[in-house]
Amino acid sequence: MNNFITYIFIIFMVIFGGFSTLYVVVSLPVTIIYKIYRKIKFGEKIL
Repeated sequence: MNNFITYIFIIFMVIFGGFSTLYVVVSLPVTIIYKIYRKIKFGEKIL
């Protein structure tokens, strides 16, 4: 029973860790590309 709880906890951590990693991997390049696009198109400051 103790191993079962450990496995459930590990699966839970992997799923939520994967979601947060996926969010960072996708959102960071999108944000950078969006800022560069706005700089070129509208001449706004990047920062």
